[in-house]
Amino acid sequence: MQNANAVSGPSCPERGSSHLLLYRTRGVEMEGQSEVIDRLRRSFRSGVTVPESFRLAQLEALFSLIKENETQILQALHQDLAKPKFEAVLSEIDMVTNELCFAINSLRTWMQPEYVGKNLATKLDDCFVRREPLGVVLIIGAWNYPLQLILLPLAGAIAAGNCAVVKPSEISQATEKLLAELIPKYLSQECFAVVCGGAEETKTLLEHRFDHIFYTGSQAVARSILQAAAVHLTPVTLELGGKCPCLIYGRLDIKAAARRLAWAKFFNVGQSCVAPDYVLCTPQTRDALIPAIREALENFYTPQPRQCPDMGRIVTDKHWTRLTEMLKRSAGTVAIGGESNKEEKYIEPTVLVDVKETDALMEEEIFGPILPILTIQTLEEGIDFINRREKPLALYVFSDEPQVVTKVLENTSSGGFCSNDGIVHMTLPGLPFGGVGASGTGSYHGRWGFETFSHRRACMLRGWGLERVNVLRYPPYQESNLGWLRWATGAKKGWAGCSVM
Repeated sequence: MQNANAVSGPSCPERGSSHLLLYRTRGVEMEGQSEVIDRLRRSFRSGVTVPESFRLAQLEALFSLIKENETQILQALHQDLAKPKFEAVLSEIDMVTNELCFAINSLRTWMQPEYVGKNLATKLDDCFVRREPLGVVLIIGAWNYPLQLILLPLAGAIAAGNCAVVKPSEISQATEKLLAELIPKYLSQECFAVVCGGAEETKTLLEHRFDHIFYTGSQAVARSILQAAAVHLTPVTLELGGKCPCLIYGRLDIKAAARRLAWAKFFNVGQSCVAPDYVLCTPQTRDALIPAIREALENFYTPQPRQCPDMGRIVTDKHWTRLTEMLKRSAGTVAIGGESNKEEKYIEPTVLVDVKETDALMEEEIFGPILPILTIQTLEEGIDFINRREKPLALYVFSDEPQVVTKVLENTSSGGFCSNDGIVHMTLPGLPFGGVGASGTGSYHGRWGFETFSHRRACMLRGWGLERVNVLRYPPYQESNLGWLRWATGAKKGWAGCSVM
């Protein structure tokens, strides 16, 4: 599916560049941001992205980009995050290709008009919802899953028929450079462009009008995104994070719970927006959990995790310093781990106990391999603790008692919910992935990404028949005509309306 007429763009500009450069799609020359956005908008207005055949071709091309460059992708991810092949394949490569297959297989169904119920007054009309592309959209990715968090929303934008500017994170430099080289080779160069740069370049880019902005990252930057979008009244999808709780209560298999908790927390060295951020459990459960987690970690990463190839690294020195300073300020007791090395950007999987609600580790999302455990006495206390805080992106409850799971589900709010495991709910294309409140707004994955980048246009197609009935609505108004109209258009209890066809 590679475009034979495309050429490889040069490498990204240096981080300190004050001028935003984008990859020219018809040669090696460079364009300014305004020219590129205008060119994409002209392409969109030409209608080239609308046909199903074009969308399918681009989705197939994106699939080929991943399959034909898997080795390069794995190398880039290892260079950025020391990400093990196993984790990279699961969370970056296969997750995207699975979503692409789902979109390719479902696209025709998604694009069909959705007919709606009618009343007597519209009995002879065609009434339906039509999904239409928004236009030129901007996708800003994050560094912790630098491939997935660009290509998954891009798949939704393509499926919905949009043109797109994508902005990979400059923090994950190797993946940023690789995406900038590969996307122009595989996707239509008239409809898609890659932007490289840091905060200043992104700020400049946001001064332009887009038809939708999709941002994955921190809450602090999200506020700036919203302010920039407000100037143009641009709709925004925000995929943020927050402190995802794991409430463990009641009967359960403690060893299985420890393995699943440790895997979900320390996958990608804890640098996941849906990683369990802290644990709530009774003192008795904590005392049984600590040795079970220690055993799980030794089985996962050996007694010397620093030498284990399956343990990744913190992305930058700055992020490493933030985490180790947070750990120093904590008043909790280190029960497992605690070792770190700045030169390697390494932090050992660490578990702390005796952590209070006011602890330094509870002030903000940890986003690293540090797990505080807080104790509660009752299930109600745990639920109240969760509800006092901002709504998280994900909420986990571990229990063999169905009534415990149900009670937590029904009495809390979160972007996603999973019982007796962590992270895996986000891998299913049929489930929407997104936050609520401070953890984000909007959702994607599967059809939900298609819907995010689509306008649902309300359509009514009417003929010229029944004009004798239509005169009832025209002036001069008569009380008798009003009665007939109210009867024909009014909703009736216990009656859902006429057939949708």
